[in-house]
Amino acid sequence: MRPPLLLACLALLLTAPAAISAGDDLARLLGAILGPSPLAENLRQLTDDIGGRVSGSAANRRAVRWAVDAFQRAGIERTATESFELPVAWTEGATRVEVLEPRPFAVRAVSIAWSPPTPAGGIEAPVLDLGLGTAADFEARSEDLAGSLLLVHRPVLETWDDLFAEYADASPVIARAVAAGAAGILWISTKEQGVLYRHINTHGEIDALPQAIVAREDGLRLARFAAAGEPVRVRLDMPNEVGGAFTAENVIAEIPGTDKADEIVALGAHLDSWELGSGALDNGANVALVIEAARAIQAAGIRPRRTLRFLLWNGEEQGLRGSRDYVRRHRDELDRFVAYLNIDGGVGSVLGFAVAGRPEIETAVREVLEPLASWGVSEHLLDTYGGSDHVDFLLEGIPVLDANQPEANYLPNYHASTDTMDKVPIRELKLNTAIMAAALLGISQREERLGERLGRAELETLIEETGFDEYLEDEGIWEDFLAGRRGRALDSGAGGR
Repeated sequence: MRPPLLLACLALLLTAPAAISAGDDLARLLGAILGPSPLAENLRQLTDDIGGRVSGSAANRRAVRWAVDAFQRAGIERTATESFELPVAWTEGATRVEVLEPRPFAVRAVSIAWSPPTPAGGIEAPVLDLGLGTAADFEARSEDLAGSLLLVHRPVLETWDDLFAEYADASPVIARAVAAGAAGILWISTKEQGVLYRHINTHGEIDALPQAIVAREDGLRLARFAAAGEPVRVRLDMPNEVGGAFTAENVIAEIPGTDKADEIVALGAHLDSWELGSGALDNGANVALVIEAARAIQAAGIRPRRTLRFLLWNGEEQGLRGSRDYVRRHRDELDRFVAYLNIDGGVGSVLGFAVAGRPEIETAVREVLEPLASWGVSEHLLDTYGGSDHVDFLLEGIPVLDANQPEANYLPNYHASTDTMDKVPIRELKLNTAIMAAALLGISQREERLGERLGRAELETLIEETGFDEYLEDEGIWEDFLAGRRGRALDSGAGGR
């Protein structure tokens, strides 16, 4: 258990004065964050007033304008937006699943994001229980697949590994369904008590066949009918709206450095969210955190040695589109990046950072965060994770620090109708803000860079040794990386700055 806020701050001031940058920078920073602040009100405005923020939506555009204003209210003069393009606009229609046989009952369902619409009048088809949708499951029912709606099970979501598996397993199931001529897929919700949520299985392109998520209790009822030998037949109607390419925007704010101003330390979180809830845990809380970190550094009168850049991404839910475009657009200045810090795990306590297989960075980060050791901020991981906006920085060889957070209440509310502000404990969010801001500032004030930017050969070795190539293959990124279409240039040599 962490100590109360004021006691924790006092303990830091009394026990670790030698570790405080320039005597009291860190103390002033913590005071600005842990005292009265606009953090909670910013989160309320973003989630309650604006709500869910799907890229391409009117709410998302309002969120961009709000974020620019929030940085400017915080006194950050260097604030701007950068636009990028996503290939297809998408909006859910009035999704409906109607049970025709053996007995009608109401099925709660939502469309998978970027699912194609069903034909006018919907799809009327038999439902085939495919278990987990493994190759063996498909083989066992091969004669019945064509023209059927496939009911696919998933375990209740409890751990990060469960979530990663849910995404990783979807693509092969979809590929098998398409090859077999299935009419569509009904995914059984991984959340209980009727909670529905939105996932996407593409990188912003329209999916290969119609798919919906059905409430767990309703999906299991259909499965029991099938297990009892009763034919199950439903009508799936999803009049989704599909449009052309559209423009979204990232938000960028900056506090200039002093004697090392040509070097950049960046902190980012994604601004977009799904719209069934209001995107509070994923990732509104951490948008508010990034803005608050900038405000606190500015309010405390701290002059960072290196330039601090604050980045709010769009298109994260459509395949990291915003951060990917940013890295491509800013390729000429990537040598200037000392580190990119990312946070995208709700409000689970920040216990440390995953440093993508680089022990020299772990050592440096441990030194930076030594003043917060009594807070338990020491669980740094050498693991290399994907799934968020640090990926393209990593692929460019830049040191990345992805916040190491336990699941807390993130997974039960992930992408769901229940992802609302009441799930966010402001006390925990303040502590996480203090930790992320302290790490950002500490890296900025170091005499030495946190670590070198890796050259192409070093990066390839790191990716293969850490098994990150498996994630890249699952996400369809690996071939682009090998071909030099994404990530560090093929001719970048054996090392960086």
